Amino acid sequence: MIELKSGQFGGWNLRLARQVFTDTHKDLVKGGEWLNKISKSCTVVAALNATVSFTTAAAVPGGVKSDTGAPNLENKPAFHAFAISSLVALCCSVTCMITFLSILTSKIHEQDFARGLPRKLFLGLSLLFISLASLLVSFCAGHFFILTHKLRYAAYPLYAMTCLPIVLVAASQLPLYFDLIRATFNEVPRRFTLEFC
Repeated sequence: MIELKSGQFGGWNLRLARQVFTDTHKDLVKGGEWLNKISKSCTVVAALNATVSFTTAAAVPGGVKSDTGAPNLENKPAFHAFAISSLVALCCSVTCMITFLSILTSKIHEQDFARGLPRKLFLGLSLLFISLASLLVSFCAGHFFILTHKLRYAAYPLYAMTCLPIVLVAASQLPLYFDLIRATFNEVPRRFTLEFC
């Protein structure tokens, strides 16, 4: 086995390697159609989530004091959970939307499938699920103020049922997550070896 260094034979060996890689990975570029469909769908969901998150972040449950402008419920723990989760949902959904738009506007080449696109897809899906979970937490925390003390304990099963769809969707996407983690963090061998018989 003889190892060829990167500068050996001029740029011929590098051009040959790229051509072989391009020829053997033509089907990989067809996966870009799947990636575009996923990115478009997730962009729409992230935009809807950003709209709702912005509305909930701008709304203050219980109103504000007329003289100081401070929230009436600022000392309640549920208000803090509402405020933080609505802000996290807004930030994550906007960042998710930008991430998926960067996938849609990027040129998809074979070498992009090695690191760049799996990282962007992993980041975008993670941010989407974080923003959806944060939106559900802000909904439950904001709704907590509406119920009277007698109905609060009856609402807990309804909160759990509200959060069940996001858990089921996240569980169904776990195989894709594991594939993305494997593609993102595995090292690709960089040596070029050539065997002569």
